Amino acid sequence: MQYVKGILGPRLYRIYRSENNPGAVYTANALESWSDTVIKVLNFAMSTAYYCSPILLIWMYRRDMFTSSEGIRTLVGYGCSVSAVLVAALFLRACGRWSNVEYMQFINVLVDAKRNYTPENRQRLQLYDGDFWAWPVDFRNGHGVMGGLENPNQAFRPIHILGYIVVHVFGLRLLYPGSTSVVGGLIFPHLLQGRATLVEEKHGDRAKLKSADHNTIDTMFVDRRNTGNENGRTLVICSEGNAGFYEVGCMVTPLDAGYPVLGWNHPGFAGSSGSPLPSAEQNAMDTVMQYAITSLGFFPEDIVIFAWSIGGYSATWAIMNYPNVKHVVLDATFDHVLPLASAKMPQSWGSLVRATINRYLNLNIAEQLCQYPGPVLLIRRARDEVITTEDGNISSNRGNDLLVELLKHRYPRLVDATTTGDLDQWLNTNRQGQMGLWNGMHNDECETLFRTYVEEHSHDFPCLIGTQAHGRV
Repeated sequence: MQYVKGILGPRLYRIYRSENNPGAVYTANALESWSDTVIKVLNFAMSTAYYCSPILLIWMYRRDMFTSSEGIRTLVGYGCSVSAVLVAALFLRACGRWSNVEYMQFINVLVDAKRNYTPENRQRLQLYDGDFWAWPVDFRNGHGVMGGLENPNQAFRPIHILGYIVVHVFGLRLLYPGSTSVVGGLIFPHLLQGRATLVEEKHGDRAKLKSADHNTIDTMFVDRRNTGNENGRTLVICSEGNAGFYEVGCMVTPLDAGYPVLGWNHPGFAGSSGSPLPSAEQNAMDTVMQYAITSLGFFPEDIVIFAWSIGGYSATWAIMNYPNVKHVVLDATFDHVLPLASAKMPQSWGSLVRATINRYLNLNIAEQLCQYPGPVLLIRRARDEVITTEDGNISSNRGNDLLVELLKHRYPRLVDATTTGDLDQWLNTNRQGQMGLWNGMHNDECETLFRTYVEEHSHDFPCLIGTQAHGRV
């Protein structure tokens, strides 16, 4: 039975470090290739029909396809025809695989790993790249998710029913386009090549993690602890953007700097299962952290979180719940998704957008970041067109708002209603203008006041420098 399921199930894409043909792309025979194309076309058609289901259902209803006997017969006929084609294609693909020596070798290795997942069997399975859902689980998170900050607007209203439909039909896919089959299909060759580079050249180790909500998370770990490089003792965990994948994402930056790196894909992205709802993101991030600590052997104090764009949500959730991590780097990250969503949607949708975001997609990055006491590096892209609410206007970059909220929390006596004007002037000018402002400030005096305050009090936040006892900086 295991062999039958294997032949009907996972696709094989590549064979790593093969003795006979190292780094080869798996070549399907004509029968498997043709039938697999038919299955892909049917899957694409069904996915498209799902995305367009509200319009499609209305169109079918207006043509009496649900109420008349003729319409019902037409629907049943189409359903039976598509089912027959799908079953025939699956059978022919199985026959093609059965006659392919390379595929049968892969199935033998996969079945052995499922029966007895020893280190030896796992190492043999790592030589292959195929549909990740068929792989055995390497790590199960028994820790359990630690919940995010409570949303202050929890009262249920009728508009939330419509918001739920919007989120699950197209809203979540607009927010995380990388979870759609269309984007996944378009960049799949690049993902395959990216994984090959990480495994063959960087000696990466791919692992399948199971989260508390039973999603499986696709991860890649590149170890550098035995290189003798000082950076090799610090693990960098990368959290990608809304259309980013570890195969082609921000892992390359810390890898080039000599750090060990753990990349992972959001729920619903590439080999990860589920959908990238906030709760699933929290569970996935907690599972990745637990895997890094308990299986890979890193202490929280030796972990850096590196996030790109919307990946800042899962990253700030991690540092809020694991406050002992070394530091966090947020690149092109915003404060909250609501201003960005409101700017992109029609004004007439304002009430629906606010209600939907606040209840189902409350990506409160700034609020979570303020709960972290450690070092923070924010990277703002001056020409960013994604996290700005006005095209070409640097003052509308929501990275500005993220910084302001963090400074308000950490230095409430320095950054308040009377000083944000000066800060806004700094953020809204170019580099030359910033240098002019800097040269006109009493920087030595400010540094002396800060050092004195820290010596007399502590490094803890909020820092209350700026009270009458110390003067305003």
